[in-house]
Amino acid sequence: MPPFPRPVSHETSPPQVALGLEASWRRCGHDYALDPVAPWMPQVLCDAELRQCCQRAGALPRHAEAAMAQLHAMLATLGYATLLADAQGVVLAHRVDPAIRRGSRRWCLWPGAVWDEMREGTNGIGTCLAEGRPVSVHAVQHWRVALRGLACVAAPVHDALGRVAGVINASSFHPTQDGRETALIGAIVTQAARQIERACFMDRYRGHAVMLLGEGRDGSVPMIALDADRVVVGATHAARVHMGVAPAQDLNFCLLADAPTATAEGGDLRHAQKMAIRSAMANARGKVAVAARMLGISRSTLHRKMRMLAPSDTQAC
Repeated sequence: MPPFPRPVSHETSPPQVALGLEASWRRCGHDYALDPVAPWMPQVLCDAELRQCCQRAGALPRHAEAAMAQLHAMLATLGYATLLADAQGVVLAHRVDPAIRRGSRRWCLWPGAVWDEMREGTNGIGTCLAEGRPVSVHAVQHWRVALRGLACVAAPVHDALGRVAGVINASSFHPTQDGRETALIGAIVTQAARQIERACFMDRYRGHAVMLLGEGRDGSVPMIALDADRVVVGATHAARVHMGVAPAQDLNFCLLADAPTATAEGGDLRHAQKMAIRSAMANARGKVAVAARMLGISRSTLHRKMRMLAPSDTQAC
């Protein structure tokens, strides 16, 4: 096996460029007590253990195939490997250009590698899972000195029930020094996460009416699934945040009911209702009666909701 990458820096205090990763560095130093200059010995699962992880992931790798292929096509020329990890940080699948296969394996950008933050310190996959948000970790922003030759951009992937199912990641072991490409790659990776979530959601709620409730939130798109009676039976992570519903919580309510009981305190239910009305009106091309049927309410109720939720936007709806 090729030797592990040598440390590229001996800096042990959080650099200025680690802005936004301070919490991760605190966890590494205080909670995990990781030595940043200790030799790097990554955990890599055997083939049998990797197969078990892939089985536990269910349909996630299959739903991610198209997004990973597109991500690889866009980033391969920049020297980036595309990785899909599960919710424990285990790399399940990868796409790499033949020119960087050897280097990718040497840096453990490979199926079976475990990128848990508690063990490997601040890194794209592990920190993304620890904080549940898209992250980028460039060179000296890694906690471990031995990893400071990497650039990692990652976004969480949510399943159809709003749970974090894994991470989509793009990593390079010869990034630009200033990381000027990070913002663009971050946007592309986040879009890939949304694409995977959408595939998971549409597959689970096949045959249901699916409604979009506005723009995406980080790596999630706010969508709800309605049954034949126009009762909400499914929602993505972003939609659940809007409605104050916990991940995996069962749903069975009318979004525009006067007193929905399935939502929790703190959710922006009014925003979700408003976006549902706008979506229905857009799909109905402004016809209130058609939009009301889509939402499972009467025309008069829809008029009342429009006035109550957004008096100034009634005409816009």
